[in-house]
Amino acid sequence: MGDPAGVGPELCLRLLADREMSERCVPVIFGDAAVLDRVATQLHWPLEARRISRAEWPNACRELAEPAVLDLKCVDAAAIVPGKVAGICGQAAFDCFTFAIDEALAGRVDAITTAPLNKEALHAAGQPFPGHTEILEARTKAERSCMMLTSEQITCSLVTVHIGLRDVPTLLTTQGILDTIELSAAAMQRIRGRKPRLLVCGLNPHAGEHGLFGDREEERVIIPAIEAARRKGIDIDGPLPPDTAFLPKYRKACDCYICMYHDQGLIPLKALAFDEGVNVTLGLPIVRTSVDHGTAFDIAWQGKADVSSLKHAVDLAIRLASTDV
Repeated sequence: MGDPAGVGPELCLRLLADREMSERCVPVIFGDAAVLDRVATQLHWPLEARRISRAEWPNACRELAEPAVLDLKCVDAAAIVPGKVAGICGQAAFDCFTFAIDEALAGRVDAITTAPLNKEALHAAGQPFPGHTEILEARTKAERSCMMLTSEQITCSLVTVHIGLRDVPTLLTTQGILDTIELSAAAMQRIRGRKPRLLVCGLNPHAGEHGLFGDREEERVIIPAIEAARRKGIDIDGPLPPDTAFLPKYRKACDCYICMYHDQGLIPLKALAFDEGVNVTLGLPIVRTSVDHGTAFDIAWQGKADVSSLKHAVDLAIRLASTDV
């Protein structure tokens, strides 16, 4: 359900009401029924879904065939102020998410699709994680993972994620870049159904201009990763100057960009496919997709949130549920 003070609850209500989606999968909202009731009442929307308690869940999940709400009762619905950062909401989002991860690891759900959480609220709850990706890595004990944002127009995988720009150069390694390349190539093979072509962005302006800019990160860590990927049979090119890498001619020839830091990939993706982008965590023992937007506190509980990204995320989760990505 994501942060209950954000747009997550109303997106979940829209998903539960989507009959076409319910014909393709059995959606189960891991969250609080009282929160959904409060939002539904405020918006005059129906909430027609089976309600399942924690105690009922282990048996109910075996034969579940209709949309449902797993009522985890993680927060006092009456205490929530829509659009406001609160530790109780950050803790509720964390508790619901980790419960869902554990259920996926146990094989009681086929895939997880997450609504947005708020990092400030998460920290206010005393949780040190920057976001979903880091929680997933810790909870699943994944040996390697990366964040990929995908859409029909553009797909970007990130070598580093939720860190400050000044820390990016020190955290880039040849092995980390190669891991991101390999995970992305395997994922795009499954998504596209053919061998993908990858393009790698440089870190510095003009991709370093042969050492003129930066600390020769391109020569020291990025190019060796590209060369290693080529030896493994991956179709890959780069490093390309970041300011021209996303021109139409390159996007047309590229299935996935390998980006060195968060905004290098997220800015072009959100500019081109904000309502369609899907966040996928690669390298996990479970399938996890997510919306590519935040909690949108400014419009929370107003019925204005666009459900497109969530529906695209569920669509991709269904496609990936039988594969190991």
